[in-house]
Amino acid sequence: MIWETVIGLETHVELSTRTKIFCACSTRFGGAPNTQCCPVCAGLPGALPVLNEGVLTYAVKAALVLGCAITRRSRFDRKNYFYPDLPRAYQISQLYCPIARDGEVTFSLPAGGHRTIRIHELHMEDDAGKLIHNPETGRTSIDYNRCGVPLIEIVTEPDFRTGEEVTAYLETLKERLQYLGVSDCRMQEGSLRCDVNLSVRPQGSTALGTRTEMKNLSSFRAILRAIAFESQRQIALIEGGGQVVQETRRWDEDQNASLPMRTKENAQDYRYFPDPDLPPIVLSDGWLARLWAEMPELAEAKRDRYRAQFGLSEADCKTLTSQRALAELFEQTAALGTPPKQAANWLLGPVLAQCSAHGLEAKDMRITPQMLARLIALVQTGGLNRSTAIEVLAALFTTGGDVDAYVSEHGLNQVCDADLVGEAVERVFAANPKSITDYWAGKEKALGFLVGQTMRALHDRASPQAVQAAVRKKLRQN
Repeated sequence: MIWETVIGLETHVELSTRTKIFCACSTRFGGAPNTQCCPVCAGLPGALPVLNEGVLTYAVKAALVLGCAITRRSRFDRKNYFYPDLPRAYQISQLYCPIARDGEVTFSLPAGGHRTIRIHELHMEDDAGKLIHNPETGRTSIDYNRCGVPLIEIVTEPDFRTGEEVTAYLETLKERLQYLGVSDCRMQEGSLRCDVNLSVRPQGSTALGTRTEMKNLSSFRAILRAIAFESQRQIALIEGGGQVVQETRRWDEDQNASLPMRTKENAQDYRYFPDPDLPPIVLSDGWLARLWAEMPELAEAKRDRYRAQFGLSEADCKTLTSQRALAELFEQTAALGTPPKQAANWLLGPVLAQCSAHGLEAKDMRITPQMLARLIALVQTGGLNRSTAIEVLAALFTTGGDVDAYVSEHGLNQVCDADLVGEAVERVFAANPKSITDYWAGKEKALGFLVGQTMRALHDRASPQAVQAAVRKKLRQN
């Protein structure tokens, strides 16, 4: 029998507001345990929540770029369950009237073609705390800093069929949310994590099988492996005469397996009811119109424009728009008069190389459009050769600074004096007579050696083209 895998996602996204969803505590990642909480997010009796307008704004913007219909009158509900990292013993979420419904996302597949996934709903909620297990002592500590950090949960219809479709969708989702600035989507910090609902059925069947839910997957690698394992586990179980149990499972990287956690709850198990401490949210036409007006150009639109306006390749456009800060640096550098292709080449080459070397994202680097434009101009006008300009870029990458001042201070201006180049060639020829003999014996590599030695004698500050011309001229004289 041929089996089909059916997958739906619940994606939790931490929003980039400076404060939490219902109080003024900081959302900064990495703070000392239990230093960013107050009576509200710690769930102390009598503490009352107040909705952070920034959370509402970010949630609606996210819903708009996912093609959702915005609920003009929504509300919060209490989702009741006990867990040690949930001090109130309930989560504030949205079940009955979520902020948005009925969207869709179209994305490209790695193997070619496109897929469209339906969004069932998008709702706001607060995050729970974090349990920290110590395997040496067997004890578990609780950090409540994350309690009340604002989340949006994006729930899809069961439209996925493969892990590759899931990761392609998540790439598109990350890109859109990062361009909006509503979340950094750093999976390594838990800013974006997924619950994967998965079932299998005979190919051609329209009935859904019994699903399991794999919780809190926080890397593409884990998602792909978890989907592959769970799909095969369910198929083997059914073909062996067993039945899939609706349950919550966790993914164990060390065992490369999904393991059962608990029987899967349904909505009625959580005893949802409207939160009495929070009034309904009513959105006006004017407020929504203002949000539409603030929406930035997204990566897909930028790629189309770069191809048409600048004649860049599809691969270059994709890399340039992979980070909003990188695209902004490209556009601002080109706006200063730098030829767009030159700006793109520098960003895709030396600039991204420095990002990789320092482990930085584009938004964290100190290179400004003015600095990059000046470096490129110096190369074009002969003030610096390219290799020296790359050295200047590396020196100023994490500190910033004035390009001309750095070049002057370190004596890096390109040697343009033909007499100085000629003198360096004379010294190199005198020190390497064998290389001259090798060249005339047909060994072309000898030319490269002589040019390299001359560049070194000039401290790599001369034009490579000028040095090669001088070396060839000297060879013809010998």
